[in-house]
Amino acid sequence: MTTYTQNPDKLEGKVVRSKRVAKDYVNPYLAGILLGIVLFGAFFVTGNGLGASGGLNRILVFFEDIIAPGHIDRVSYLIAMAGGDKNALDSWIVILTIGTVLGGLVSGFINGRVKFETNRGPRMTVRSRWLFAFIGGGFMGFGARMARGCTSGQALSGGAVLSVGSWAFMFAVFAGAYALAYFVRRLWN
Repeated sequence: MTTYTQNPDKLEGKVVRSKRVAKDYVNPYLAGILLGIVLFGAFFVTGNGLGASGGLNRILVFFEDIIAPGHIDRVSYLIAMAGGDKNALDSWIVILTIGTVLGGLVSGFINGRVKFETNRGPRMTVRSRWLFAFIGGGFMGFGARMARGCTSGQALSGGAVLSVGSWAFMFAVFAGAYALAYFVRRLWN
């Protein structure tokens, strides 16, 4: 992120572009403790844990209900969220998801970390990085629906209540990531 300053004494009103220095990240141990407190608070207040894919899914179903309401009323999975007069956005997880996105954006602005960039290795083009990110996001979204939750819902919430399926999911995620990393490592070196 850049800020613009004007100094009429030295530059006679010319606009000078200056880089804003990003603040340091929070200590990861402190961040983990804070995340645990937030997770406990979520269980205590709402009776549910944390997650993101459910909220994003409900937002997508909301727009799908506007475009093709007949489709919503024919699929049992979608009827539970938005069938008939139900509003897909009428759920705590939607508020949590929107709050997470807005909170991250506000935090980024406050700490000087918001900028437009594409992180990539020296052997990867910007276009291929975006293509791989899109494909990976598609696989992750599909996997989240198949696993009945994303990594935050499965790992944090499911792991916190010692769900065997959530622990198996996370071991599979890490094993799959390490196995795939072998094949794409050259793109990042």
